[in-house]
Amino acid sequence: MLEYDEKRNYIRMSVDCELTYKLADASESHSGICTSISGSGVSFIADQSFDPGSAMEVNITPKNAITPPMTAYIEVVRTTKQDSGRYEIAAAIKSIKGH
Repeated sequence: MLEYDEKRNYIRMSVDCELTYKLADASESHSGICTSISGSGVSFIADQSFDPGSAMEVNITPKNAITPPMTAYIEVVRTTKQDSGRYEIAAAIKSIKGH
């Protein structure tokens, strides 16, 4: 059995895969990098900042063929500016779109 020290309901997995993101009411999507995902949340690197509470849609494309792509509706919890000038977006997964 896996053991972990995080005080979370789900284990957070570090990942490094492509994702696209857009605001819920937007038609234009942008590319980013998914950095971690769990059963209840996701974090990714984006070129722009988003306010907490912003509703978004993300499409995560894993690097391996074993894991299928996932589209999720998320709510931004936190945005942190990185040294690179990009932003780390932390968000809660509100629902997952079926394929």
